[in-house]
Amino acid sequence: MFSNSADLAGRILLSVLFLSGGLSKLGAGYDGTAQYMSAMGIAPALLPLVIATEIVGAIAIIVGFKTRIAAFLLAGFSILSAVFFHLDFADQMQSILFMKNIAIAGGFLMLVSHGARRFSFDAALAARI
Repeated sequence: MFSNSADLAGRILLSVLFLSGGLSKLGAGYDGTAQYMSAMGIAPALLPLVIATEIVGAIAIIVGFKTRIAAFLLAGFSILSAVFFHLDFADQMQSILFMKNIAIAGGFLMLVSHGARRFSFDAALAARI
């Protein structure tokens, strides 16, 4: 039982960063994020896709729906974010943010490997089969 609760808590903790980040970009953070992306050489036209990935991916992980797919996509998103935005290792903060994104990707890859387990839509759907 503790393992299942820890699994749910871990999914929530991994996802809250993406959910809050995506939601903040919907409001006042949209223009600033678009400008930052442009300054880093990334087309701001991709921002709606970024927001959708963060929000939909986070919700899928939290509720455990298509968990392995969502976790794989968010792991890739985290690695791409690290590479495109945090490669300035001369700046200690950028180095820390790079490692944070890589660690988050590692957590998502654990979900790819193990799935969402008991407290999830994936488990409920598997039980119906």
